[in-house]
Amino acid sequence: MIITAGNFLLFAAVILIFSILITKAGYKIGVPTLLIFLVVGMFFGEDGVGIHFSNYQVAQFIGMISLTIILFTGGMDTRFETIKPVIGPGLVLATVGVLLTTVFTGFFIYGVGFVFEKALSVPLALALLLAATMSSTDSASVFSILRSQKLKLRDNLQPTLELESGSNDPMAYMLTIVMIQVVQNGSGANISVLHIILIFLLQFVVGFVGGFAFGRVYVWVHNKLKLENKALYQILIIGFIFLTFSICDMLGGNGYLAVYIAGIVVGNAGLVDSDIKIGGKIHSLFGSRKVTERRSIDKLLDGLVWLVQIIMFLMLGLLVTPHTMMTMAVPAIIIGVFIILVGRPLAVWLSLLPFRKIGLKDKIFVSWVGLRGAAPIIFATYPFVNGIKGGEIVFNVVFFITLLSLIIQGTTIPFMAKILNLGEKDISGPEHFGVEIPEELNTVLQQQIVEDEAFLKDYPLPKGTLVMIVKRHHKYIVPNGGLFLKKGDKLLLISENNDEKALDVSQ
Repeated sequence: MIITAGNFLLFAAVILIFSILITKAGYKIGVPTLLIFLVVGMFFGEDGVGIHFSNYQVAQFIGMISLTIILFTGGMDTRFETIKPVIGPGLVLATVGVLLTTVFTGFFIYGVGFVFEKALSVPLALALLLAATMSSTDSASVFSILRSQKLKLRDNLQPTLELESGSNDPMAYMLTIVMIQVVQNGSGANISVLHIILIFLLQFVVGFVGGFAFGRVYVWVHNKLKLENKALYQILIIGFIFLTFSICDMLGGNGYLAVYIAGIVVGNAGLVDSDIKIGGKIHSLFGSRKVTERRSIDKLLDGLVWLVQIIMFLMLGLLVTPHTMMTMAVPAIIIGVFIILVGRPLAVWLSLLPFRKIGLKDKIFVSWVGLRGAAPIIFATYPFVNGIKGGEIVFNVVFFITLLSLIIQGTTIPFMAKILNLGEKDISGPEHFGVEIPEELNTVLQQQIVEDEAFLKDYPLPKGTLVMIVKRHHKYIVPNGGLFLKKGDKLLLISENNDEKALDVSQ
């Protein structure tokens, strides 16, 4: 068939709609969304329906755009108040943990190569490069599973995993780039340890400082513009995301780290909980004013993240050729099992040694939630694009291990949380009511579960708080003073926005 613009759009529309339809079923049973999209892509690919796609450069470019938007949005959704108590362990896992995972897995891959000489005989530098590409974890899959199963984690595990998975892609990217240079220069013959350290420092410093600076500048510009057409704010933030990434990348910094930090700055601007005390005075760390039109921006980014994730995962599924990948099945399974049961747990254990308050069960769970995702597959295209001999081997092994991780770990996260007694049903969230209020009202919505039965007029509520709606099972009730509240009723409360610590479910 001759490819035209018309039938290309037809194929794209069919694949997109088909993916979304089967995602609903996977969401209910707790299957990671990423896994579904990857499998759909493979189904429509060369060994399935027959669509041929083998352009690694295009895949890398689309992946870069997608990860940039995903990381910025992840930063915006990260509340400084929630991650502040776990900044230490979260950042250590995202840096030292990634490095240790790379080292342990890389040496293991090198050893496996001696056993499977025909399928995976690789030098040590290439083995470490392969390990570096898959050393980060996938936040989107973890939290989509937790949300679909309505699971809330105890012991600050949720913010710890959120911070780690949201911030460890930059470290994996840096390790991948460094190892590509090592391989290209004859296993590091012309690269000194000092040079590698300087590369890391430049990437971190420029990425962190640049991201923070761009975030502060954007908040100021956004609130100063006073645009007549409010929809233009949504276009403005998209331009800002790519500007932050590209400028920091051009300066030698880590663009992925920069957009994540910028997202945290923009998302936390104007929040009281983000203030810090320096020299006895209170200072606003991320800016004293929230960005205007925040709700519309959040909705745009939420939809955009889903769109780029779907496109990216489908494209990666199309990119792989299953019959070629299966030639690596046995060594890939061995390596994948090692990462799940040895490499990741050992890296987590060593990384968290300084944090003695983190218990044994917490470490076991963090070790298990080391899901591979889209980022490792995207990073696995870099060796191929850079002309590394064995680049196709790297991509196929990483893809296979990602599938293995999603199947084994992704489908058992709720089960692990249950047997370790670290999870409970999450009954909070705006999905129970779906109510929105104008931002100009300066109010917040909160949800509360009735514990003690009483008439509404006698029910104890904070001063200045009113009950808007009562949900009883699947029925919604407009309240009045004569309503008798039963245990388990869910109340939607509205109050003045005097304390930013309140849960604003209207956004």
